[in-house]
Amino acid sequence: MFILGVVGGGQILVIVLVIVLLFFGGKKIPELMRGLGKGVKEFKDASKGEDANPESEDKLENK
Repeated sequence: MFILGVVGGGQILVIVLVIVLLFFGGKKIPELMRGLGKGVKEFKDASKGEDANPESEDKLENK
């Protein structure tokens, strides 16, 4: 945790992004972000108490 005290918040973000890019590669990152976005959307829908509409999910997957 010593590095957190030395490096500012913006620099930490850049370091993490570079590590993720090196670890996963440039081709995998859009796929990972798409999955993360779907997960966040599902979480928001579930927290609102809305049921997932399978028809709308099929339309999103086909795009």
